[in-house]
Amino acid sequence: MSIRLQRRQLLGMGLAASAWPVIGNAQAAWPTKPVTTVVPFPAGGGTDAFARPFSGAFSKLTGQNLILDYRGGAGGTVGASIAAKAPADGYNFFMGAVHHAIAPAMYPKLDYDLERDFVPLALMASVPFVLVVNPQKVTVPDFKGFLAQVRSNPGRMNFASAGNGTAHQMAGELFKLQTQTFITHIPYRGAGPALQDLMAGNVEMMFDGLGSSAQHIKSGRIKALMVAGSQRNPAFPDVPCAAELGLKDYNVSTWYGMWAPKGIPAAAQTAMLDVIKKARESTEVKTAWGNSGADFPPVSPTQFAEFISAETKRWAGVVKASGAKLD
Repeated sequence: MSIRLQRRQLLGMGLAASAWPVIGNAQAAWPTKPVTTVVPFPAGGGTDAFARPFSGAFSKLTGQNLILDYRGGAGGTVGASIAAKAPADGYNFFMGAVHHAIAPAMYPKLDYDLERDFVPLALMASVPFVLVVNPQKVTVPDFKGFLAQVRSNPGRMNFASAGNGTAHQMAGELFKLQTQTFITHIPYRGAGPALQDLMAGNVEMMFDGLGSSAQHIKSGRIKALMVAGSQRNPAFPDVPCAAELGLKDYNVSTWYGMWAPKGIPAAAQTAMLDVIKKARESTEVKTAWGNSGADFPPVSPTQFAEFISAETKRWAGVVKASGAKLD
């Protein structure tokens, strides 16, 4: 069924005022079939929390499904490798994250290059990291008590991460550097499994993006002690920020971006950018992402490419300073 025919049917049903207009006739040639986006972590993690609302928006805007292909493993690099080798036909995309700017420093033998093998499309959203603990395992009331507990038990407390080389691990390593503490790193195959073990009490803490932790903080299953950065997050105004707790340089966020394999047709690239713009402006996506503490930086593909380069250099410095290695 053509996009034009779909529009006529919607008008006939009295839905012309919908908040989800099908993309214009000038772009009606794309997409003509379902589109696949590789999500390089298991369902239930931060990337998934942002990919799912976008998938729904994409379908409503274009009339075609956006299939989320979950390919977790090796800190997101397995999925990135698969996406880099996908046909550059405008029907294959990759929704990665800050982890992929860290990976080159942690995985020196990657079989893909983020800047060489992909076309950067858009920085979708950015979310601050938050220090969360299991309230049954860490019973202190605040960050001050937590820090005292960590310092009095060097190496005996564990922090979960989404995997080796992920921003979750680097957030923990940076915290250890700035607080001069020793906490044992426990890597998982994604933020979802790590959060499940945190809630089960198998680890004491996690440095996680608000995107995946938000619902569990609100339910009381985990407790937030600190949000990274120099200001409190509007979604969690009662959680103190790092700067007010004395960690003035603890600025850690997890960001999510959209890439395409190098060689994507220009028309498909332009059309996808238009869909991303409309989706980010929709009430549904703004609400879903905003509830996770996200903001929406307006970044062009060129600015996104420059941002990726800067982030790659920044995190390489943290990896070197911390001495982080694959566990």
